[in-house]
Amino acid sequence: MRPQLREMVVEISARLVVGLLLSVFAYSAFVQWRLAPERTTLLLMMTATLVTVGLSLFARIPARRDFRPMSVVMSVGGSFYFLGIELEPGARVIPEAAGATLGVGGILWQLFAKFSLRDAFGILPANRGVVSRGAYRFVRHPIYLGYLVTDLGFLLTNLGWRNALVYGGLYALQTGRIFREEQFLGEDPAYRAYRARVRYRVIPGVF
Repeated sequence: MRPQLREMVVEISARLVVGLLLSVFAYSAFVQWRLAPERTTLLLMMTATLVTVGLSLFARIPARRDFRPMSVVMSVGGSFYFLGIELEPGARVIPEAAGATLGVGGILWQLFAKFSLRDAFGILPANRGVVSRGAYRFVRHPIYLGYLVTDLGFLLTNLGWRNALVYGGLYALQTGRIFREEQFLGEDPAYRAYRARVRYRVIPGVF
């Protein structure tokens, strides 16, 4: 099989597997939501996951991606963490309405950031061109900020040892993923210039 054809087969197969996993998770979350329709945060978390992973199914294939083993592990773990989430109700640290407000705010910010990025979105680190418009004027990784806000909304209304463990592991991976992405993109002089203009990675004034 020619290399280009082999790469295309692998790409299509990977996207089909992603779509299957996403469908199974969405169905499971929907079933739990039907049992307790007042759990708005569960519905929002499902929506956020569909937006996040679903968009990767239609992203353009970049000319160069970071296939180093550690980058792959961090990217896959940081993207498919939802498979480990406990969907049944947990302890409510904050009211459901407060969690839902965080969820909506996080999803809207994610959509703004992804609209700013357009089709330059994917799971593995890749150079799809430097983007400095829209949400990327404020922080270098605005999508991660949206994830954080949405995830806090769900976790604080569905707290349990399993979800705490999953989200703790997730953000350890996400932090490593950010550093790996910046190391990879830092080879591009245009990205280094962008990094010098936009000081913070995810949270303005903090990180």
